[in-house]
Amino acid sequence: MNAETLGAQLAAQPGASVRAADHASVGYDLDVALPESSLLAAVGIMDGAGYFLEGMTGVDWLGECEALRKEAEARAKKAAEAAAASAADAPDTSQAAPPETPVQESIPQEDELEVVYDFNLYSARHRVCLRVRTPRSNPQIHTIAEIYPIAHWHEREIHEFFGIVFIGHPYLIPLLLPEDAEYHPLLKDYSA
Repeated sequence: MNAETLGAQLAAQPGASVRAADHASVGYDLDVALPESSLLAAVGIMDGAGYFLEGMTGVDWLGECEALRKEAEARAKKAAEAAAASAADAPDTSQAAPPETPVQESIPQEDELEVVYDFNLYSARHRVCLRVRTPRSNPQIHTIAEIYPIAHWHEREIHEFFGIVFIGHPYLIPLLLPEDAEYHPLLKDYSA
């Protein structure tokens, strides 16, 4: 399967967003954001295309909502100022087009955690990055260990350090922390 066909199959998954990436800049060729409900189908596509799971990691997006809100407010203020300036400069407003309303951006209502899956196909020198987000308040994602058994270890590590529960994982006990540890040290709000 070539890269275009793979990209098209991944883009056909409900809620998927696929964009080409510059491998020399970021280290992968396709960046795919998926809802959790499309993860298993997308991973099945990767497996069917002969890709192997190179690695997995967690990301804590704590504070992202507030930062996105501030950016959106700043853009809206700048757009309103530009519209006011152009309206003041226009000599005849009787035939002017109505002012454009700013596009509402989709800002998550809650901060999220993300699992990043890195897939590779050596023979094609092609890397794909799948990203799945889950709310911080109830971080759950289905396990992919039945498709890629190596994910078993990665999922345990991500659960240990970020607290993401992998639904269907048979053995989510810590690898490095004590078994009774009820903290996740890579969360941004963790304080030792």
